[in-house]
Amino acid sequence: MTPATPDEALLATHAAYLANDKNQSATAKALGVSRETVQRHVRQAAERGLLGYAPVLEGFAIKSIASKTADGAWVKQVKEAGEEYATPPGMIIKKRSVLSGADNRVLLTWNKEDTAAQATIDIMKSALDAFKEEIPRVAALSAPSHVRDDLLNQFVVTDNHFGMLSWREETGADYDLRIAEQLLLDWFSAAIAQAPDAHTAILAQLGDLMHHDALESVTPAHRHVLDADSRLQKVIRVVIRTIRRIIDMLLQSHQHVHVVMASGNHDPASSAWLREMLATMYEDEPRISVDNSPSLYYAYEWGRTGLYYHHMHKRGVKDIDRTFAGMFREMFGRCRYNYGHGGHRHSDEVIETPLMIVERHQTLAAPDAHSAGGGWLSGRSAKRVTYSRQFGEVGRDVLRPEMVMGASRFTAANDNEPKEMAA
Repeated sequence: MTPATPDEALLATHAAYLANDKNQSATAKALGVSRETVQRHVRQAAERGLLGYAPVLEGFAIKSIASKTADGAWVKQVKEAGEEYATPPGMIIKKRSVLSGADNRVLLTWNKEDTAAQATIDIMKSALDAFKEEIPRVAALSAPSHVRDDLLNQFVVTDNHFGMLSWREETGADYDLRIAEQLLLDWFSAAIAQAPDAHTAILAQLGDLMHHDALESVTPAHRHVLDADSRLQKVIRVVIRTIRRIIDMLLQSHQHVHVVMASGNHDPASSAWLREMLATMYEDEPRISVDNSPSLYYAYEWGRTGLYYHHMHKRGVKDIDRTFAGMFREMFGRCRYNYGHGGHRHSDEVIETPLMIVERHQTLAAPDAHSAGGGWLSGRSAKRVTYSRQFGEVGRDVLRPEMVMGASRFTAANDNEPKEMAA
């Protein structure tokens, strides 16, 4: 422990400080010490009472004054505030607490800093800049020869949680990054094969495509620890590859493809860079449109049919109809048939209100340990819904994992299979 500076040294510094007209820099030069040393010695001398009690001492500020007599006063002093605080490089203020007085003026603040959040922001920004500069623009593909101009096929997938790890002995089903990719591609192959020859396809990915959104396997808002299968960069690589293949499949079977990549509570940052990446990648393909709105709510107009999307982590099935109608009021007013879609809870629910039909969808993904432990045992599926320009919904298919992917291929790359141990 550093010994305390003797009173004599503090008084000597203060004397030199007065001799140099209270100039800290000149005093430091005369004594051959740093300016900070001069400043510290003067304050310590005041704190120890070595400089008397006449107001106002160096390093102090008057807190209150009480009249004593006609020619005197009591003066209460406190240490003055330090230098202005600056957030260290590479960090951001995550939380701030403020203490204010009776007059509502700020007395104290506490800052809680976070390096992980800033690192994640920097990584995502760098990735987005690189995507926009380096991604080769995809050449236009030939359109199908025959389609029904009145029809639109909407392929609804939600909460796929790429990067999540599930162990069937604990959750009832295996799930990892390899299974997530193969299952989603197999589902789209089957769903497209049995869909009508519609003019337009909507890839309605309704959020939580990725299980975690940062280098740490935690939820962004509440920092809940997640069961993660792989490194973030590997997950990003697989997600990009999978979505590109799905869009190519849809483009070969439809005249036009509209892409909705909704933000979820697990992947708010990832969904943002994915929307921007896709919009840039396909900017030279006239048959693809990407909704890259930063809003959490999305819409698409198909004749007299209005389609609306939200992950449903902010608004649920029972009250989101008013939000959709209010945010897209002009489109809502033009459409005779309106349908809202969302996910988030991994379970099906449909409500018909005076404004629209609102539907929450199941997921193809297996449950994680948190869901299984909580007893949330929803089914697994995804849907293709077909809409007419004139008559709203006119058909749908529900495809479950077992229908598109053989059960023998559901083994995750973990320790599920028994192995012989060396003697």
